[in-house]
Amino acid sequence: MKAVTWQGIETVTVEDVPEPKIKEPTDAIVEVTSTAICGSDLHLYKVLAPFLTPGDIIGHEFMGIVREVGANVTHISPGDRVVVPFTVSCGRCWMCARGLFAQCETTQVTSQGKGATLFGYTQLYGQLPGGQAEFVRVPHADFGPVKVPHEMPDQRFLFLSDILPTAWQAVKFAGLEPGGTIAVLGLGPVGQLVVTSALRQGAGRVLAVDRVPERLERALSLGAETIDLDDCDDVPAALHDLTAGRGPDCVVDAVGMEAHGNPVAGAVIGAATRLPKPIAKAAMEHAGIDRLDALHTALASVRRGGTVSLSGVYGGAVDPMPMLDMFDKGITLRMGQCHVQRWTDELLQVLLDHDPFGVDDLVTHHLPLTEAPRAYDMFQKKTDGCIKVVLHPDK
Repeated sequence: MKAVTWQGIETVTVEDVPEPKIKEPTDAIVEVTSTAICGSDLHLYKVLAPFLTPGDIIGHEFMGIVREVGANVTHISPGDRVVVPFTVSCGRCWMCARGLFAQCETTQVTSQGKGATLFGYTQLYGQLPGGQAEFVRVPHADFGPVKVPHEMPDQRFLFLSDILPTAWQAVKFAGLEPGGTIAVLGLGPVGQLVVTSALRQGAGRVLAVDRVPERLERALSLGAETIDLDDCDDVPAALHDLTAGRGPDCVVDAVGMEAHGNPVAGAVIGAATRLPKPIAKAAMEHAGIDRLDALHTALASVRRGGTVSLSGVYGGAVDPMPMLDMFDKGITLRMGQCHVQRWTDELLQVLLDHDPFGVDDLVTHHLPLTEAPRAYDMFQKKTDGCIKVVLHPDK
């Protein structure tokens, strides 16, 4: 079968690899119909290179048709159409029983001291072959896959795999109260969905920050008030000006470690990723830093007593934080991988009726799986008006 494989820093290729087989009675094999490139995949593309091996199959946002199931899988059958959450969770352990599916104790990668296994996401999270492929083995298919109707287009449901529940959780974690003001930093796919999720959850105002014209225009059309970074030297000051000098009630950082604004940190990270792999791993695990411009902007922007919610991924081990200001302002900070299944039922019921989140027109590029290298380059560089790319193995 064809699959997108990581081969080196900023290098992915489409290769012929063996088709997956059932290994456990709780497995399923899914034939992929749509698989997206996520902002988190860009971390693999460059920053997290030390934790990848050439040939790793990447990708974690996918859906398709069930082709085979293990003996213990009863809630889905061959021929069913499913979306697969990017977190592999058992649904029965202590963590899962409390809705903390991204910390599933059955699939935790204890050898790395990390949470639940993730599809296509490095040695840190289990090195499980990912979803940018023609077929995928889905562990714990007795719990994970979400059955969806055949008669509606893939795009309506695909983002239940990750970015829609991620955005929904980001707003939930932000503690937004009805009529409150929320700011979102970064208007990539997750940031766009944070805008609509916040409005759905009762936001009075959504203030959205980015520098890419297409992203700003789309957020404005969705109901946000926008700030163009290229026209603003001081984002916290601008957000304070828009909120009577107080600051937003909550801020979502939808950027993470790919933030711009700190060329020194960027240079350090770039150098670390190019060290010999054992040295690079040790450097990132024990002395790694992130580009923290977005996070520090969020902390400076939020009002006193407010909440900063992180949906963007961070991976640094010794990131400097402005603890004096954080403590003095009484900021609440919430973060973590998305507990996808915690939100699935609620979001699916909405999507079956209509599309208040704007998922139907979020994708700017539909491409064959074979064009993955071009798609990654375009998505990383934000060229050709690219906001979201979906790859189709059958094209």
